[in-house]
Amino acid sequence: MSRSPHTHDADPIPGAVDARMITPIIRDGGVRDDAAVEEPLEIRVEGEPLAVTMRTPGHDEELALGFLSGEGLIDTPRPAGPTADFAANVIEVGGPLLRDPGVRRFYTTSSCGVCGKGALEEVAVHAPPAEPGPVVTRSLLGSLPDRLVQPAFERTGGLHATGLFAPEGEAALVREDVGRHNAMDKVVGRALLDGLLPLLDRILCVSGRLSFELVQKAAVAGAPILVGAGAPSSLAIDLASDRGITLCGFAGRGAVNVYTGEQRLSD
Repeated sequence: MSRSPHTHDADPIPGAVDARMITPIIRDGGVRDDAAVEEPLEIRVEGEPLAVTMRTPGHDEELALGFLSGEGLIDTPRPAGPTADFAANVIEVGGPLLRDPGVRRFYTTSSCGVCGKGALEEVAVHAPPAEPGPVVTRSLLGSLPDRLVQPAFERTGGLHATGLFAPEGEAALVREDVGRHNAMDKVVGRALLDGLLPLLDRILCVSGRLSFELVQKAAVAGAPILVGAGAPSSLAIDLASDRGITLCGFAGRGAVNVYTGEQRLSD
């Protein structure tokens, strides 16, 4: 089923589910169930196709802007919305870009983010070392995954989430998507629109494992602390250490493993 993106996506009532994110299915035994929607989104800049990502519809403008920001192609908000002909699953972003992406085009899946980039040099986007950022307790960081409001996940079991938190542990923003990188891009895109970048005094938390790409996106967004409910990869740890980011995994119920950046913990 095709769905047209909306220019301004209002945040749903906490606990409510955006109807575009879920589709009913019938599984074995004739039981009605809910599945997370996965559809392609083409991102165009000044009419030129730049990227295609498999995503869950909703907050598509944020996704496009967050993706471009994470690739180092924009650093300020740009106009973003449906194309003039309201083509389904296409977002048009205004230019100009900070640099010419050249002949490279991006195809991202919901599972692995930007694929087909072989060398680390091709993946890494320049980001300055993290600022000092807030000093927080271990127990607060360990509680953040439990504070992620994920109504669509509760219905489907098929979505990841990224949350943007204040140092006191209050969730300022949560986004869900079938792709963990998309959920992060939606949060970064919203922060860009709201003038919150760089995220000098904020904490990012993801509902799953911590990949290199998520650490890269956090670094470019200026986030000094990244927390995940799952395990970090070796490359994620290396990048977090290099950029001075506090990287925490296996967070939940007040406990957390800290892999880098222990200087931001008060206990």
